[in-house]
Amino acid sequence: MTETAAPAGVAGSSTEELVELATRIAGMARAGEELEVYVSRGIETDVRAYEGKIESLSSAASAGVGIRVLSGGRQGFAYAGTLDEAVMAETLADARDNVGFASVDPHLALAEADGVAPVAIDVWDEALLSTPSAAKVELALELERRARSADPRVRQVSSADYGDIAAEAAIATSAGIVAASRRTVASLGVEAIAGEGAGSQSGYGFSAARGPGELDIEKAATDAVERAVRMLGATKPRSSRCVVVFDPRVASTLLAVISSALSGEAVTKGRSFFADRIGEQVAAPSITLVDDPTDIRAFAASAYDAEGLACRRNVLIDSGVLRGFVYDTTSARRAGTVSTASAVRGGYASTPTAGCRALTLTPGPLDATGILADVGEAFFVQSVTGVHSGVNPVSGDFSVGAEGLMVRAGQLAEPVREVTVASTLQRMLQSLLHIGSDVEWLPGVAAGQTLAIADMSLSGA
Repeated sequence: MTETAAPAGVAGSSTEELVELATRIAGMARAGEELEVYVSRGIETDVRAYEGKIESLSSAASAGVGIRVLSGGRQGFAYAGTLDEAVMAETLADARDNVGFASVDPHLALAEADGVAPVAIDVWDEALLSTPSAAKVELALELERRARSADPRVRQVSSADYGDIAAEAAIATSAGIVAASRRTVASLGVEAIAGEGAGSQSGYGFSAARGPGELDIEKAATDAVERAVRMLGATKPRSSRCVVVFDPRVASTLLAVISSALSGEAVTKGRSFFADRIGEQVAAPSITLVDDPTDIRAFAASAYDAEGLACRRNVLIDSGVLRGFVYDTTSARRAGTVSTASAVRGGYASTPTAGCRALTLTPGPLDATGILADVGEAFFVQSVTGVHSGVNPVSGDFSVGAEGLMVRAGQLAEPVREVTVASTLQRMLQSLLHIGSDVEWLPGVAAGQTLAIADMSLSGA
């Protein structure tokens, strides 16, 4: 077995055991084959409060291994939900067997060290593990109390939740790659239902942080109630074309969709509206879009990607010009380029693919209030539905259900619902009027900030 030193920052950490395990199995590679071993473990806690009592409380630990075997241009993959030595040996044998059933792909390869040094990243809060369950329960209960008492029009708090996860992972390959990472995330989420007369509206608020001590109960409760209350009396507006202002949460969803079109794998397979447009002006000059997993404000921040390469800052759109895509090793080889250290995976039960982790737009000078004042008349979108079915990253077609408020003289005015907002992603990128200074990092692949886009179609009454 070939011994490989643990990467900087791993030795002595709680991931050291995972590193040793992954490295040992990767050292079992036979002549003519390559091995990649991904091991992970984690613990999650979930609490739900309802009507002043705890409706559910769960805490679960998980662990598993995923093994890729590459031989003769074929890939075999197998996984198991345990780190038991005997089961992992069986998993390796299964992966080897699966090679024989795979098709030949000349672009398949494991990552090779590229000399980029990892950035020291600490996204672990030990307090998440040391905080007693009783304290986590109290957070959920207090969240419900505050949402219920925030406004007399609140009729019900349909759910008030606390959740957290502490996850660790390590990867090792027969090519000498060794890497490890760990992260914690805690969150609060609450849905409030407000009503007047026979009408009612709901609003959702949340707070997320690395540990429970950084969560903002007041922010989550207030946000949920304000979103519900301001929608009371909402009506269906007349159809028109106008400026549309997306709130940060919706903007984050929009960027997440765009991120799928910036995947090198999607591009090489002809599944992106950005295909064959490198060097072209694809967006307004104010748009600079960067994927930077080394930014610790991002909840998916990491020193390493899912193939063990050091994460780095990748500029995808620069002053409106498309500069590149994100690649893992295989999609990069298929495109005739090199990996951008952008491999992602859904856990030990999946293989790596290319994807973004931490997209953000360079902020403009105005916050949400300033943007509303500048546009004067517009439609402010606070939530959307039908994103997965109504937005096509291949063609760029964009058509989603929305609710929000009209903007009159730069101020939020009457609430509206049952609206369809439509355009194309290509046109939206070119028609961007404002990028907010109110950057808000949210769980997911993209930060949120207020965006104003000109000349979109509103289909209502």
